[in-house]
Amino acid sequence: MDSKQLALLCRSLADNKKADDILVLDVRKISSVTDYFVIASGNNEPHLRAIAEEITDGVVREADTKPRATDGSLAGGWLVMDFFDVIVHVMRTDVRTRYDLESLWGDAPRVKVRARAKKSEV
Repeated sequence: MDSKQLALLCRSLADNKKADDILVLDVRKISSVTDYFVIASGNNEPHLRAIAEEITDGVVREADTKPRATDGSLAGGWLVMDFFDVIVHVMRTDVRTRYDLESLWGDAPRVKVRARAKKSEV
């Protein structure tokens, strides 16, 4: 699985747990650290835990890989999961607003996600 597919998988998994304002940034041209950032918000510690566990379990299941590192804390409102080419930020809404990663990495293009077809359209 290439890095863009992994980033989109992480996005989809966060969406499974109703994460808010999910964003995928392509940082390949402006960072030597990683290819993509996935940023997702949750409302509280249990919501953040559910999102993080869904991403971790889903990536193990679908891509047969685990985060090589995690940092931060659910209690602190910001958990970072490092999948090497993809770094996932799961943040409480107020923490995300405070640190404003979207502005910090404002030069990074946002990866557009195709809308899913509704069952009635299939």
